[in-house]
Amino acid sequence: MRSAHHRAPLLLLCGVLLLGAAGCNRGAEALLARTASGTTAAAQAPQPPADPADFNAVLERVVDERGMVDYEALQREPAQLDRYLQALVALPPARFASWPEAEQIALLINAYNALTLRSIIDHDPIRPSIKAIPGVWKLRRHPLMGQRLTLDEIEHRILRREYNEPRIHAALVCAAISCPPLRREAYTGPELDRQLQDQTNRWLASSEGLRIDRDAGTVAISSIFQWFAEDWPRADPNAAPVPGHKKESAVLHFIARHRPVEERQLLLGGDYRLQYLPYNWDLNCQSP
Repeated sequence: MRSAHHRAPLLLLCGVLLLGAAGCNRGAEALLARTASGTTAAAQAPQPPADPADFNAVLERVVDERGMVDYEALQREPAQLDRYLQALVALPPARFASWPEAEQIALLINAYNALTLRSIIDHDPIRPSIKAIPGVWKLRRHPLMGQRLTLDEIEHRILRREYNEPRIHAALVCAAISCPPLRREAYTGPELDRQLQDQTNRWLASSEGLRIDRDAGTVAISSIFQWFAEDWPRADPNAAPVPGHKKESAVLHFIARHRPVEERQLLLGGDYRLQYLPYNWDLNCQSP
């Protein structure tokens, strides 16, 4: 992760200097761009972070040790989730902009995961897959810090574009079996590095993240590494080439760093066929 910089979304200019101007009242751009000088937010003393207590309570109540979710229980009692989401609606952009980068990333991951949970329980009966909800990623807009953003905008136009941190892919959970496990605690700035390390370790220790078959000479990795392949060389542009897999070198170095020594040696040796795992989009719900 890059060192702690303060990001000043364009919304500060829109809301303070250009209130009411066309193009400044919605969308990801209002949370993406810096202020004209780039110094306003950095000069501020960091304001208090958002309180994740309600979201922590939700995760502890409905997520099990495997990261599976009791959606029916959440659907019956959504009040704590809704209180947390309402707090994100009311969060002032200037407060967000004053935070260190880790605190901003943590908030955005929590927002994505909380809004995904809300998107699932909004449907009765609960759908067997998030893909059965039309427009769930690209069309449905959610209020966040005075803007209305889609899940895709939060993930691709803000988190992936603005923060050079590929471990977010171990933390963003799109409600599918093949997603990384949903964590039973909210992310926070002070704990973010530890939490992302642990999440990545858990994900790559699972059969949904990595499967090595020495007898067959294959290494199969999550399709996430294929879909968002550019994120890893951007974070590790000087990754040493892996024999036979030069294009995937940064990804393989990333995976190897989170695996035991014997697997690390195999992964960086390159003597295998690299494959991508099929993605199971069934809902990540707890078994009855």
